Amino acid sequence: MASVLAAILALRDAGASGVLLIVKNYTGDRLNFGLAVEQARNRGVAVDMVIVADDCAFSQPSKAGRRGLCGTVFVHKLAGALAAEGRPLEEIVCQVKEALKNIGTLGVSLSPCSVPGCLPSFDLPPGEMELGLGIHGEPGIKRLKVATADEVVNNMIDHMTNPASQSHLALKSGDSVVLCVNNLGALSRLEMAVVTRAAISCLEGRGVQVARVMSGSFMTSLEMAGVSLSLMKANQEVLRLFDAKTSAPAWPNQSGVRVSGRSYTLDPPAVGTDVSSQSEGPLSGVMANTLEMVCSSLLQRQEELNSLDRASGDGDCGNTHAQAAKAILEWLHSHVVPGCPGQLMSTLAGLVQERMGGSSGALYSLFLTAAAVPLKDHCHPAAWATAMHAGTEAIRRYGGADPGDRTMVRTPKMVPCSLSTWYQLVHIRVCRSELGAESTRDLIARAGRASYIATERVTLPDPGAVAIATILRAVFQSE
Repeated sequence: MASVLAAILALRDAGASGVLLIVKNYTGDRLNFGLAVEQARNRGVAVDMVIVADDCAFSQPSKAGRRGLCGTVFVHKLAGALAAEGRPLEEIVCQVKEALKNIGTLGVSLSPCSVPGCLPSFDLPPGEMELGLGIHGEPGIKRLKVATADEVVNNMIDHMTNPASQSHLALKSGDSVVLCVNNLGALSRLEMAVVTRAAISCLEGRGVQVARVMSGSFMTSLEMAGVSLSLMKANQEVLRLFDAKTSAPAWPNQSGVRVSGRSYTLDPPAVGTDVSSQSEGPLSGVMANTLEMVCSSLLQRQEELNSLDRASGDGDCGNTHAQAAKAILEWLHSHVVPGCPGQLMSTLAGLVQERMGGSSGALYSLFLTAAAVPLKDHCHPAAWATAMHAGTEAIRRYGGADPGDRTMVRTPKMVPCSLSTWYQLVHIRVCRSELGAESTRDLIARAGRASYIATERVTLPDPGAVAIATILRAVFQSE
């Protein structure tokens, strides 16, 4: 989030009259860019955000909606051309949103990819292909036998334009399109040329005019041996903007396009205060011990969380939690834990926002920021219960997940009680969170990246829910 905000402010300082963020539809992207937008607006910046959701893989998209894929490249080009003409931000947003209705993308691959330091994101036997996969290494919606380029492309375009699918691109004979054949990472130029020829032939065979073609590496997935096809229905205005010259170094301009037809920096946000400015209280030692227990537990389960995440994501859930744990331990060794729980929550929110990364960092930061408010002036059990509820509601509001969606969200109850009763309730909450994490293996994912995976292939507990259960267990055991 801090990097996005820094970019927005740098553009403002450089004289930009407005800033448009083009964001692919993933929870972490929406959260982090959304946080940056809100903070920039609070500083008086004219900024807006457009969400790209061009994935045609799912006949019935989940609650999370369609993913943002290589069609995003089209949006960047159109918005950039309009901005270069000096169009106002409101007009650019309006035109881009209209173009988004006519963009669709589908990918296929002969191999998975591997996040550096991790195992491959999924297993793919020889002779099989994965259809409908994303750009983060997650598997697709189904597997097909390896076939010729003509057969594969024909299947892809059939799937993309099937009117029975809620995510299809409505395409008919006589329509004009811009085609992007995108290398997902490991295909040779020869293979790309074969697929490009097949795509043009298939579309023209259906009476679709291929007005422009671009073929190359525009949105890769590390070393994945695959390709995605993006189609954008085009009128004369769209083609005019697409053809506009640009200095973007990777844009093909006229090379590879077929007609068929200065440095700004921003100081990073503070993630804690100096020792001399902190006041130690009676709870400081308790909270420091609790944080150390939580961090130790997360570090011990790093590889386990990574393994669970590989089943439905990019396999880095353990790594991101380990980054947060190491950052908190580092902070503990150089700072005094404040005696006010609310102040500690706010400090931790800034720390995980900067150091954890991903959607998890944004979600934890949202939780801690919201939970800090009820704990600013109180630290009795009822205040902690209220804080838990406030934090969970913030995650639900911005992350779009509810209990039962197979995510980290489990709604706590606000219960006024005595201290002894509070410990009993915490124990109950820990047990329920562990049972809840285990039960996610039987739930249908309706939010987050797992919602894009076929249900029968998501059989392990949700890694986020397991991480939450680990944190709560460590909190209880530290008492």
